[in-house]
Amino acid sequence: MRDLFSLAGKTALVTGGSTGIGAMIAEGFVNFGAKVYIVARREEVLKKKQEELAQIGPCEYITADVSSVSGIKALANAYGEREQSLDILINNAGISDGRREIEDVTEETWDAVMDLNLKSIFFMIQAFLPFLRVGASPETPCNVINIASIDGCGKLNTAYNYAYGASKAGVIHLGRHLGDSLAWEGIQVNTISPGDFPSDLNKVARDHTDEMKKSIPGKRVGEKENIAGMAIFLASQAGNFSVGSNLVLDGGESVRGIQRAFFASVWPDWVKLDR
Repeated sequence: MRDLFSLAGKTALVTGGSTGIGAMIAEGFVNFGAKVYIVARREEVLKKKQEELAQIGPCEYITADVSSVSGIKALANAYGEREQSLDILINNAGISDGRREIEDVTEETWDAVMDLNLKSIFFMIQAFLPFLRVGASPETPCNVINIASIDGCGKLNTAYNYAYGASKAGVIHLGRHLGDSLAWEGIQVNTISPGDFPSDLNKVARDHTDEMKKSIPGKRVGEKENIAGMAIFLASQAGNFSVGSNLVLDGGESVRGIQRAFFASVWPDWVKLDR
């Protein structure tokens, strides 16, 4: 029981690992004994985060753009030059299309969100299957954790970020399909749907923290220990009976529903209260 949450001896790869939720998870993994590879596009930011995490434990970085299949294949090749196996894959990289009127959504903005948030997850798993299969078995499973959002759980975000919400709902359902498909060979796929965690992607939670707390039953926004702890649970022995699950982590926000009055105060031109 004392080693129930230990990740000692495991190797993890985290996309979008230089900032936000990805960096929070990477920090948790390093603290619990894993060797972590963080992946992102901007090398200067990535290297800074890697140097910070390397003060805690083994951490390396690989610069890559996982929004395309060619970028994913290049990442897998680069990883294969350093490692022969992978125990934990965190598909976290993502973007939001932001608030747009229906008429303002273009094919380019729609495809950019879908390519990174949804398509990349399937092809990341496909590309890294050879590494995941090396040590996987039903007794000692490897883990894939996809990061979705409460925006994909049926909670209507009145910011109406259409492509983002649709992509995250797709991530959750894809996790169920892949969870069933891969668990038979010892690769467990699960999903985490975070609520509001302050980050460069979620600027509202970052810049309006005090106001946001008033709309969440738990009376606070997410903290790095919360998202790191849930990922550690799923990646460790403690969570090795979870398959195809979607774990919601939002302080009760999705249970209550979005507070339109709050968003009206932050985005007065974006939210139409008569809908």
